[in-house]
Amino acid sequence: MNVINNFKKIIHGQEDYFLAIPALLWQIIFFYIPLLFIIALSFVAYDKSQHIYITFAQYTSLFNWVYIKILLQSVLLALSVASLCLLVGYPMAYYVGLKKRNYKNLFLSFLILPFWTNILIHIYAWFFVLEKDGLLNNFLRYLGIIHEPLRILNSMSAVVLVMFYCYLPFMILPLFSILEKFDTSLIEASMDLGANTRQTFFKIIFPLSLPGVRTGFFLVFVPAFGEFIIPMLLGGDKNMFVGSVISHYFLVTYNHAMGAAFTVISSIVLVISSILLSWLFFRQFKTIKR
Repeated sequence: MNVINNFKKIIHGQEDYFLAIPALLWQIIFFYIPLLFIIALSFVAYDKSQHIYITFAQYTSLFNWVYIKILLQSVLLALSVASLCLLVGYPMAYYVGLKKRNYKNLFLSFLILPFWTNILIHIYAWFFVLEKDGLLNNFLRYLGIIHEPLRILNSMSAVVLVMFYCYLPFMILPLFSILEKFDTSLIEASMDLGANTRQTFFKIIFPLSLPGVRTGFFLVFVPAFGEFIIPMLLGGDKNMFVGSVISHYFLVTYNHAMGAAFTVISSIVLVISSILLSWLFFRQFKTIKR
């Protein structure tokens, strides 16, 4: 009984911290420990007698233009997909969140319902749309826009298009959650003070929705940087990305040390890119507020 009372005294006023312990343990077990294992594995090598020794050979071999190009291509791909999702997702979230709030449940159902199925089914469905005799080429030929089928599969265009389709909900949902709670009286006040629709949007609505923009952008950018299923299936073997190289080392050549080293390098590039983008978002927010 005394033990229980002492424990209650310890946690009194600290309940939030104790409730966070399961989440913290989950992060330690399934994120930090595997991350440390990957970092340690990236320095491991075996001699002829199969004895383990520490080496930097994996990292020195990665300082090659081929790998630098792959990293740059992955950053460019992630930026392209995130920017495209933002350009398309913001008007959709704005229209439903501010203009047609009565239809929000229907809109969210149409947005989320297709993703109840496996992502591989979505990707293979796009083959029937983008292939040489697929739906898109047949439709364009029917309209007389083209006479010869376009070669869309096994190209960067196909990769960006399908990644845009798969990641669009990750952009719309954070934006919608911000715009849905937007105080419309601010818009009315802006109009009463003489601002037009454009000025109201860029001075009131967009600055206040920037937290949703930033959240949605990184929810797309981070996984798109390491995506490997879509580039592997729809991009062919012409372009290699971070996810493709990592899966190749771990699943094809079984060179785990090189795969781990490239994972560490790509993670550093991703963190640096994210920090730079966060700084740009913060700077843009300060500029708009002025």
